[in-house]
Amino acid sequence: MELAGKKINFLGDSITQGVGSSAPEHIYLNVLKRNAHLAEARNYGVSGTRIARQSTFRSDDPSQNVPFDRDFILRMDEMDRDADIVVVFGGTNDYGHGDAPIGTFSDRTPNTFYGACHVLMRGLIERFPDAAIVFMTPMHRREEVRSDAPDGSLENYVRILQEVASYYALPVLDLFRTVGIQPAVPILQEKFLPDGLHPNDAGNAKIAARLQAFLESL
Repeated sequence: MELAGKKINFLGDSITQGVGSSAPEHIYLNVLKRNAHLAEARNYGVSGTRIARQSTFRSDDPSQNVPFDRDFILRMDEMDRDADIVVVFGGTNDYGHGDAPIGTFSDRTPNTFYGACHVLMRGLIERFPDAAIVFMTPMHRREEVRSDAPDGSLENYVRILQEVASYYALPVLDLFRTVGIQPAVPILQEKFLPDGLHPNDAGNAKIAARLQAFLESL
């Protein structure tokens, strides 16, 4: 795919918003914009947000941290409709501090992780029928086995995201296995992921390079 002149919507969490980068120009999507000569790289990242709707969510009684309640599904209608490409980067917060159950592949509600992936992917296809829709998996993070998580392992969230995307024939960039950032290796954490979760400028540059190559291969 030729990227020059394209408009891309980026739907995500704190990494997309830019937490960890030293300035907006170093967020991966803005690095991609420069390197690939995009027309626009629109940032729809909101820190703390998740793909699935949380069990504590009530539209008439939101939590004290209102942005956290605004899951990806609630926000997909807020994106500009003229995008040539939509990139979705999420799932790490579903694992990290989500309380929605995993569910099963047959779920079609936003209240489980499986179901939310279905609702989000189908919703994006219906809203952006002419756009290329691409998902990126969560990356490795410092804690990958959480005893009180609905499933317990980050890798299972990665697998579910890939499984549902395969059903809709949507391409998935597997950052978990290919971005080359594993904070369990001290030198890699220091160089790319200082807090064990959010990439710094060097980490954002690696994501941008991997994403550019992936999009150009489509």
